[in-house]
Amino acid sequence: MSDTKLLIHGERIDDLVIGQLKVIQNESEFCFSLDAILLSHFATVKPHTIAVDLGTGTGVIAFLLAARGVSHVTGLEISLSMAAMAKRSVMLNRLEDKVEIIQGDLCKIKELLPAGQYDLVVSNPPYRVVGGGFISPNDRVAMAKHEVTATLQDVVNAAKYLVKTRGRFAMVHLPERMSEILVSMSQAGLEPKRLQLVHSTMDKKPKMLLIEGTRGAKPGLEILPPLVIYKPDGSYCDEIQKYYKEFR
Repeated sequence: MSDTKLLIHGERIDDLVIGQLKVIQNESEFCFSLDAILLSHFATVKPHTIAVDLGTGTGVIAFLLAARGVSHVTGLEISLSMAAMAKRSVMLNRLEDKVEIIQGDLCKIKELLPAGQYDLVVSNPPYRVVGGGFISPNDRVAMAKHEVTATLQDVVNAAKYLVKTRGRFAMVHLPERMSEILVSMSQAGLEPKRLQLVHSTMDKKPKMLLIEGTRGAKPGLEILPPLVIYKPDGSYCDEIQKYYKEFR
């Protein structure tokens, strides 16, 4: 079957420029951005890791985790159309043995996946509370950017349910919600252990926060050096460039 036969009206195939991976996207849906790339490389991946990606969207994070050596990753997505598109991207990349996409609501996680069986849970969740900024009239885009179907606490609760003792939960979010994130994770027993702020350029305030917690760990948070995305000439920094060269 040719790649284009996996497409339906309005869809296109985009090259991730990483490990020959490709992803099907639709401009009317939420498309992945750099935050997904950053999270997939920030998360700690150990041999034989079994993972879940909460709110997988196009499936990009799941595919990148597979490229990093995760044994199996389950992508959970509430949108029927996005889940169907991600499933076709799994076929496009011939990752059926490593990536599974399931459609469902993370707020009903106990009906979907077993408790305490996963080494790693990741999420690139909606960043903004409802009422915080412009909400897209496109319901599917709104769900991806605002907490329309799931709040930060819902995501943390789902991760707590899924991850095994000493397992990890990694997330990308907004720096302005750092205190809320730290408290929520710590209270859930997903003790924050690694944190990194991401700046577009060093002279600007951070635009993203990467955080990873461990279930059952003792308090003690490592603050990593800031990640500055762009060099003064506008090109990606060496660390970002390394992401794109790693799996070629």
